[in-house]
Amino acid sequence: MRMTKQHSSTHLNDLIANPFSTKEATDSTKTPAKQDNSPVLSKKTYDNLSKDNQHHAQEIAQKLTNTDYESVMHYGAAAQEKIGEFSHAVLKHVQTQETGHIGETLNDLMYQLQSADPDELKAEDANIFKKIFGKINRSIYETTAKYQKIGAQVDKIAGKLAVEKDALLKNNQMLADLYDQNLEFYDALNIYIAAGELRLEELQEDVIPSLTEQAQQSDNQMLVQEVNDLHQFQSRLEKRVHDLKIARQLTIQQAPQIRLIQNTNQELAEKIQTSINTAIPLWKNQVVIALTLLRQKEASTAQRQVSETTNDMLKKNSELLKQSSIETARENERGIVDIETLQHTQANLIETLEETLQIQQEGRQKRQAIETELHAMENSLRNQLLTLSED
Repeated sequence: MRMTKQHSSTHLNDLIANPFSTKEATDSTKTPAKQDNSPVLSKKTYDNLSKDNQHHAQEIAQKLTNTDYESVMHYGAAAQEKIGEFSHAVLKHVQTQETGHIGETLNDLMYQLQSADPDELKAEDANIFKKIFGKINRSIYETTAKYQKIGAQVDKIAGKLAVEKDALLKNNQMLADLYDQNLEFYDALNIYIAAGELRLEELQEDVIPSLTEQAQQSDNQMLVQEVNDLHQFQSRLEKRVHDLKIARQLTIQQAPQIRLIQNTNQELAEKIQTSINTAIPLWKNQVVIALTLLRQKEASTAQRQVSETTNDMLKKNSELLKQSSIETARENERGIVDIETLQHTQANLIETLEETLQIQQEGRQKRQAIETELHAMENSLRNQLLTLSED
């Protein structure tokens, strides 16, 4: 959960509550070196602060005194240490964040989706004939079982991706908190830098010139030393402000780095969500449609084969019926005995009768000849006998 505005303000107050890092330094600067109001100077860093932060910068600037030599060294050190710890935390997060396994999971998903061969879902006309003769390599039932297995693997990967997506979003929320902390460090450093610049401008334009003038008009040598101490204090404070600006630059660089990581996580999460909510359901729908079309094609092919077989049978039966009907009609139209047969029979009968009559006539003639011969022989025999009787 993102830090609330009140919590963020409290954390910022913690960062600027102890500008000198050590308790002793804080105690020595509880009473401001000057009680008058700090001058409102035209400083870019200061002008960019909010009203509240400008007030904080003025308070801190009043605590910057040259009486404590370690105050400048510890000035903003606590915030810098926290920035160092924060930078280490960001670096550790980047090093330990593993997005490779997400890529592996997405690759597994692509492998499963690509293992679906579209050619297997093409119903060819020859399939039904192969099935009839038992020569099909993979039946529709085997294809369906294969895609059910792939679908189960895809669902398993989708569940894993959902967990990884939630982890990415949770990771992004943590990065958002880190970004807020970095922003607080940036605000705290701006307050320290603005306070330092206010103090430096006060030294350059008021304190050092005034004390220098007093030293020049006085024979007090200690005033000269105080002027020198102020110059040393000014030099050290300038270096310290410069160091704080470098630390601020780190916070500026870390902001886009954090956002870059967040954007990468968000893109991965969106890709995962697209895969889960769009790509996978679309793939499943297309597989279901393809399998349905395959079944329809197989059924259509089988129906066509049945129709073709039926048509062939009807054609053959119609030919047989035609032939049988014609032959039957012809036989029905024929008489019991053909005229040719009657003619042939009559011809044979007449010929037979003629031959019979001829045979009869020849026989009659032969009998007549025989009778004549017999009568002659009888007469000859009688005459011969008569002759013999007379002798």
